Amino acid sequence: MAEIVITEFMEQSAVSSLAADFDCLYDPRLVDDAARIHAMLADCRGLIVRNRTRVDAAMMDAAPNLRVIGRLGVGLDNIDLDAAAERGIRVCPATGANAACVAEYVLLATLHLLRPLTLATAPMLAGDFPRPAFSNGREIGGRVLGLIGGGMIGREVARRAIPLGMTVLVADPMLEHGVQDDGSEVVSLNDCLSRADAVSLHIPLTPETAGMMNGAMLARMKPGSVLINTARGGIVDHAALARLMRDGRISGAALDVFDDEPASAESLAMFDGIENLILTPHIAGLTEESNHRVSGITADQVRAALEEG
Repeated sequence: MAEIVITEFMEQSAVSSLAADFDCLYDPRLVDDAARIHAMLADCRGLIVRNRTRVDAAMMDAAPNLRVIGRLGVGLDNIDLDAAAERGIRVCPATGANAACVAEYVLLATLHLLRPLTLATAPMLAGDFPRPAFSNGREIGGRVLGLIGGGMIGREVARRAIPLGMTVLVADPMLEHGVQDDGSEVVSLNDCLSRADAVSLHIPLTPETAGMMNGAMLARMKPGSVLINTARGGIVDHAALARLMRDGRISGAALDVFDDEPASAESLAMFDGIENLILTPHIAGLTEESNHRVSGITADQVRAALEEG
C-alpha cells in the first residue's frame, strides 16, 4: 500500500518529486470512488486532495497512519478539521498559491459583465450588426468594486483594480473601518452592497456564511450591479439571484462555484434564458501557472510533515 495517496489532479512534476522518496499512488479518478479511496489508506501517511474529495472522520479512521492532509487549494470545507485535530493530523492548504489567478478572474468577469462584448458574436454570425444594442457598455474606470472578505485574495483583487481607476470597498468584520494602505476602504456590509457596481465574494463557507447572500441580502445591492462568486456556492441563493436578474435588479453574474459539484443541468435550470451570465466549472483558481505553484507548495508541505515524522 502507498505512503502517499493523491485523489485528484496534481501536476506531474510534483507527483514525481514525491515519488522519488515515497511510495505514491496517484489516480485522479479516485475522487469519484470513495470506497476505493478507503481501501487504499491502510498504510497511507499523506493524503493529497482538491475540493471534491470529502475527507471525513470515517476516511481518517481508514488511515490509521495518516499524518498529513495536503489540500491542493485553499478552501477547507471538504475536510473535517475537528476530526483531523482530534487525531493529530496536520492539514496543509496551499495558501496564496492561486490568489493571483482568482484575482484576474474577478477582474476579467467584471470587465465582461459591465461590457458583455461576446454577446454580440451570435447575432453577428447570424447576419445582424447590433451596434446600438452594444453601444452602452460600462467602463470600469470610476466604478466601485465591493469585496466581501478582505483576505489574501481580496487584497490581490484590490491591488489590481485600484490602478485601473476603480474605487474598492471592503466589507470584513475582522478589519477596522477606514482607508487601508493599499487605497481600499473598509466599510459596513450594507454600505458595500449599496454602493458597489460589482460585488465579489471572498469568504469561506461556514455555518455563519451559508446562505448569507439570500434574496434579502441580494436585494440590497445597487440596482444594475453585478455579482461575482469565486468563493463557495452555498453562500449564494441561486434561485433568488436568478429572480433578481430576470427583474433587472441585478444586471449580471459570474458564478464559478456551486452547491453541488459537478453542477447538473437541472441544478442550473433557474438561469435558463438569462444572457449576461458567466458559469464556469470551479476554475477561477486554475491556470497553468497556479497549477504549478499549488502542486509544488503542497508537495513540499507533505514532504516536510512526513520527514518530521
